[in-house]
Amino acid sequence: MGCKTNHIEGQLIEQELIKAGYQPVKNQNECAFFILNTCSVTSHADNQALYIIKQFRLKNPEAKVILTGCFAQTARDREDLDADIILGNDEKLEIVKYIEYAKNSINESQKYVEDIFNIKEFHHKKLEFLNTTRPSIKIQEGCSNRCSYCIIPYARGNSRSESAENILNQINYLADNNYKEVVIVGIHIGEWGREFNKNLLDLLKQIEDSKILRYRLGSLYVTEIDENTIDFLKKSEKFCPHFHLSLQSLCDKTLKAMNRFYSSKYAKDVIYELNKNFNLPFLGCDIITGFPGEDEEDFEITYNKLKNSGLSFIHSFPYSRRKGTPAYNMPNQVYEHIKKERTKKLIKLSENLHSEFLKKNKNTIQEVLFQKKSAKNGKYLGITRNYIKIYKESSENLQNTVQNLNLADYEIE
Repeated sequence: MGCKTNHIEGQLIEQELIKAGYQPVKNQNECAFFILNTCSVTSHADNQALYIIKQFRLKNPEAKVILTGCFAQTARDREDLDADIILGNDEKLEIVKYIEYAKNSINESQKYVEDIFNIKEFHHKKLEFLNTTRPSIKIQEGCSNRCSYCIIPYARGNSRSESAENILNQINYLADNNYKEVVIVGIHIGEWGREFNKNLLDLLKQIEDSKILRYRLGSLYVTEIDENTIDFLKKSEKFCPHFHLSLQSLCDKTLKAMNRFYSSKYAKDVIYELNKNFNLPFLGCDIITGFPGEDEEDFEITYNKLKNSGLSFIHSFPYSRRKGTPAYNMPNQVYEHIKKERTKKLIKLSENLHSEFLKKNKNTIQEVLFQKKSAKNGKYLGITRNYIKIYKESSENLQNTVQNLNLADYEIE
């Protein structure tokens, strides 16, 4: 469940189990262990995890259920976690050890969840078993910010960074095995390197000298995209001009209540600079609707600024009330139906912005990295550097090949 970081960790869990002699099964009725690696970014994700386990128990009551991930970390003391083994976010990367512990306990639920704020070091694990054309590289864990709505620091702890040496070794290992692109991810990648007096730009300069053909970045705060970073990236031969900005709002009153330490003007200035310095960059963002105290005027301020922002895509979602965060007890909570209406309005706006972005790209030549055939139409799915999906029919195997194509000749989205 959840983010790209969680999916990497899911692959690591599978890798460690296979190395220890366990085998994955496709049919849930045949498994001895059912492992759910959870998300907890919203209360809906928590409820979904409980529902998935309940449904599995009906199919295979004899199997052991292992609950791990962010929900397991933050809800470790709840009584309704119907799991045989509960592992925290750090413990899950040593899953084989904890399964062996549990085997020695008969009919007892086992819980292994360290206080996440006691974890000071990045948990080094090299991902070797890959089933994707564009693998993600996890460079960082945790978040040291305290946005008033966010439960994730309590699920992931404070920021910890992987070493540049290990990151580059992983990237070069992938390049040596014919991978063309990597995606740089983490919980808050803009905090990479702070504990050893480095920053993300220092790392990007080293990635530029790696063997990989191209790389793209996960989500960034606008405060982490300064003049030096833009100047370096626009000259890069490997960087994909694809930015995903963690904005959350473009209303100053709401940003202040969220504990986001920038103004809407600052954010819009960064977006302007990105459009000015890169050729048709993909600029996406996250926006939360219905934050406590966000009235109709506040939402319209955000909506109108987004409409004229120069963004290419908006990922919008309703505010989710999370116990343990300051926003949970804030006054003027917004009704669910209002949150949903605002989200729908932003989804429609996003569709319009993305349509305009595709029109601008329609007659351009783009470098396309092809993935496997799409289940949607049986054609090969390719991704341009600026994150446009392109579909091409071919009798040859195009997966993991790179071609320069005129987008006007193909279906794009």
